Amino acid sequence: MNNYLKGVSDTLNQKAEKIKLIITDVDGVLTDGGIIYDDGGMEYKRFNVKDGFIVDPLRKNGILIGAITGRNSKVVENRCEELRFDFHYHGVRDKSQKLKEVLEVLEINLEEVAYIGDDLIDLPILQKVGFSACPADALPYVSEHVDFISSLQGGQGVFREVADLILHSKGLLSPIINKYINQ
Repeated sequence: MNNYLKGVSDTLNQKAEKIKLIITDVDGVLTDGGIIYDDGGMEYKRFNVKDGFIVDPLRKNGILIGAITGRNSKVVENRCEELRFDFHYHGVRDKSQKLKEVLEVLEINLEEVAYIGDDLIDLPILQKVGFSACPADALPYVSEHVDFISSLQGGQGVFREVADLILHSKGLLSPIINKYINQ
C-alpha cells in the first residue's frame, strides 16, 4: 500500500468515502505553478502523468472529475480535454459561484465534493466542500483550512495522491492495483 495512505485518520477516510466528485485547481496543483512563455508568446506547462493516469479508474468507479481554474489557458484546456474531465471551467474569478452552478446541474451536494486548491482564490471552496486538500507547498494560510495536506508539491502528483486516498477509502484502490499486478 502507498506510504501516503498509511495513518490516514478514520475521520478523513469517512469524509473521503462520501466523495462523488473531485474538482481541482490547475496552476499549483496539476502543475508546479510555473508558466513558461517563449519569444512568440507560446505558453508551456508541465503536468504529471501520474495525475492523468488515475482519471480513467476514477471515472470507471463512478467518480466525476472537474477543474475550475482562475486562468484562461489553451494548454490547460487541451489537457482537461485529453483526460476527458467531466467539466472544466477557465478564467473563473468566483469559484464558489461556479461550484454552486455545477452542483445544481449534477445534483450533488457539498459533502460529496472533494476540492484541491493552493491559493487565496481557492479558500472559499476549500472551506465548503466535504473533503478539502492542498499540495505540500500551498501557502500556510491555505493549508490551515484543509482536511488533507498532500505529501507532494504542486505538479508532483497531488491529484493522484488525493484520488488514491478517495479510492482507498471506498475500498476501490486495491482492486485497481491488483488488476495490474495480476496481468
